[in-house]
Amino acid sequence: MNHSRREFIKNTTLVVAGAALMPDHLFADPKKIERLGVQLYTVRDAMKTDPSGTLKKLYDGGVRHVEHANYIDRKFYGYTAKEFKKLLADIDLQMPSGHTVMTAQDWDKAKGDFTDKWKYTIEDAATVGQKYVISPWLDESLRTDMDGLKYFMEQFNKCGELCKASGMKFGYHNHDFEFTTKIGDGNLYDYILANTEPLLVAQQLDIGNMFGLPGGVAIDIINKHPGRFELIHIKDEIKSATNGEMGHGYESTILGQGLLPVRETLKLARKKGGTSQFIIEQESYQGKDPVDCVKIDLQIMKNWGY
Repeated sequence: MNHSRREFIKNTTLVVAGAALMPDHLFADPKKIERLGVQLYTVRDAMKTDPSGTLKKLYDGGVRHVEHANYIDRKFYGYTAKEFKKLLADIDLQMPSGHTVMTAQDWDKAKGDFTDKWKYTIEDAATVGQKYVISPWLDESLRTDMDGLKYFMEQFNKCGELCKASGMKFGYHNHDFEFTTKIGDGNLYDYILANTEPLLVAQQLDIGNMFGLPGGVAIDIINKHPGRFELIHIKDEIKSATNGEMGHGYESTILGQGLLPVRETLKLARKKGGTSQFIIEQESYQGKDPVDCVKIDLQIMKNWGY
């Protein structure tokens, strides 16, 4: 996720002890429906100018599930929840998950309840057919404020209850700062996982965002926290001619053409990570058309058995 993606997020928002010794099959949930989808941030520019046409192109390219990254003023890409649900249905697409940032301000301390704004967010997610409401950011002011962070993790769990009441699950999506921010003997990501209830708060592990950083190896993270990753953002990474999407020298590319052991990571995620939602996201294209990249990535995933 590059600087513009970080700005996009900011602007639109104004451990299991002994688990590593358990048999891997215990982390697979046979009741979970496995889905392969695409994060629409991959085709962000096209979604700005022609949402309907872009979604149709994705469908024609083999996509059946999408994940949104645009919910502003109770609208998805300019459509109300009911309108966007109909648009998806007309194309025969489903949207099981979506990204909407939850902040500490979405909890009204005086009332001891979520704000109406956040309740509408959950209501609209349910209306459009989501199964997961994913928050993809953690405000900088909370990252080293231990009292504030602890309270915010309680808010995560409360949001899990709120989503559960509507037949959904709340979740969190990582970037890179979770691995560079140290807390005690671990890092911020360890803290988030240790202080959120797995039955209420799903984790969406982005396997590329933290690549190249200490502690940023997805295989190691899955082994360290087995069963915790219901959703995964699938990326491959190459050295960037610029500073890269996350600011540490790498950018995403076509799956299988980069430095990440993507296939091995996904195999472990499926076997040990508890993963059922596999979501492709590519943010850099090396001169290719983003929709064409989606088609190639999707075919590679299908060739790998997804």
